[in-house]
Amino acid sequence: MILFIVAFLLMALSFAMHQRSNSVDMDELKDKVDALQATQATQGENIQLQNDLKVAYEEKAQLQKNVESLEEQLAKSQEETESAKKQYEAMNAFYTLQQQYAAEDDAACQETIAAMEKDGLDKLLPAEATTEGIESPAQLYLEIREDTAVQ
Repeated sequence: MILFIVAFLLMALSFAMHQRSNSVDMDELKDKVDALQATQATQGENIQLQNDLKVAYEEKAQLQKNVESLEEQLAKSQEETESAKKQYEAMNAFYTLQQQYAAEDDAACQETIAAMEKDGLDKLLPAEATTEGIESPAQLYLEIREDTAVQ
């Protein structure tokens, strides 16, 4: 009987030691599972951040294209504005020439013609008339130029 009791106690001790070992192993396994879950969560966040970064790069590229397009439009508008300004100057000089011609001030006409040719404004005068039956500014300029040069 004593042997039976000793064997039973040894089995109980063995069982308790085994339970304790299992408990330690379970705690370690639980810690590893928690660490694995944290790693998976971090990987998920990294994937989301990579996707967000990809979207941000695409948006940046699109914005750069928009900026380039707007810069081209600005340059074109500036060129058109400069061209319109030069045409305005040409028409203003032509108006002055007409007034001088009407006043029969040939010296002033020759000065205005020289200034227009120097600045290239004579080439900017419209070659077509806006109203039918009226000569174009370019034609009138040539007539005034010839008339004042002859006298």
